[in-house]
Amino acid sequence: MIEWLFVPAAYLIGSISSAIIICRLMGLPDPREQGSGNPGATNVMRIGGKKAAAITLLGDSLKGLIPVYAANALGLPFELVAATGLAAFMGHLYPVFFGFKGGKGVATSVGVLLGFSWVLGFAFMATWFLIYKLGKISSLSALVASILSPVFAWFIAGNEAIVAASLIMTVFLLWRHKGNIQRLLAGQEG
Repeated sequence: MIEWLFVPAAYLIGSISSAIIICRLMGLPDPREQGSGNPGATNVMRIGGKKAAAITLLGDSLKGLIPVYAANALGLPFELVAATGLAAFMGHLYPVFFGFKGGKGVATSVGVLLGFSWVLGFAFMATWFLIYKLGKISSLSALVASILSPVFAWFIAGNEAIVAASLIMTVFLLWRHKGNIQRLLAGQEG
């Protein structure tokens, strides 16, 4: 039963806000109080530049990847691996250490998908990159890649628990991006 500790541990790891920590370490304003108010890599880039954003992106991805990779490496059942990934993702969205106000979850979901399967994570990133090259809109790229991730999971991972986890992350990503979706529909997102 000790393997079920992966789920709460993953949530706590996910609750570590890379954006807030990086901004504090680099002497930048709190991302929750600047720009979009979102503690994520895109907002960190707005207030602190590419280097701070890249470090934030890496940190957010790793907190999704590391717990899932560890659960996979230990040969835990797929259901537990999927629950571990969801816990890390939910920790990012609703971090216990930061008043349950977290980021939108794209980078952390990429880390989780990479932990499930390297091919699955790269399929998400390749989709994001392709859509970004075509439209130059980061939020649109994230939304399209997120919507396709359960489909990718079905064909790549072929496991119902992984597909379900991917679908749940997609629903939350769409919810967290509802403002972006409204601006996209109004032609105001750029």
